[in-house]
Amino acid sequence: MSDEKNKVTDKAGEIAKNIWLAGVGAYGKAVEEAQGRLEKAMEPPKLFRELVKAGTALEEDARESTASARQSVEERINRVRENFHNQRPARIEDLAALSKKVDQLSRKVEKLSKALAEQNAATTRTTRKAATGAKASAKKTPATARKTAAAGKKAPRPRKPAANKPKG
Repeated sequence: MSDEKNKVTDKAGEIAKNIWLAGVGAYGKAVEEAQGRLEKAMEPPKLFRELVKAGTALEEDARESTASARQSVEERINRVRENFHNQRPARIEDLAALSKKVDQLSRKVEKLSKALAEQNAATTRTTRKAATGAKASAKKTPATARKTAAAGKKAPRPRKPAANKPKG
């Protein structure tokens, strides 16, 4: 990671140096032109003021270029830092918080599972009661008994009505 940082820093330094050198070169060229014009000019103060003005503009441009390059490099470094921060290894606090959330979710799932099981059990009991009630209410006719016998099944015994016996 520090190797990448060094590369970025070196690149930023190289860009800043090139900008500075370009400014110095422009200044040198301007000085050469100024000297040539100065020799030809009749009014040296006027030409000198123009050269100072041009030099000031060149210097400001060089500073702005350097500042924008520096800002761009700083923005890139900040983005790298943010990415590194986002990819940091998990801390103990993070793992503890995650474990707590998993425990909470497990309890909720367990409650939901119990509620679902109870609901299914209640539905099953209701279905069984309804089926038992339907069987009890259905009476077998002699024709049903013959069909059962013909199918090779043992016919159920007819029930005897319970006699009212005195309790004693």
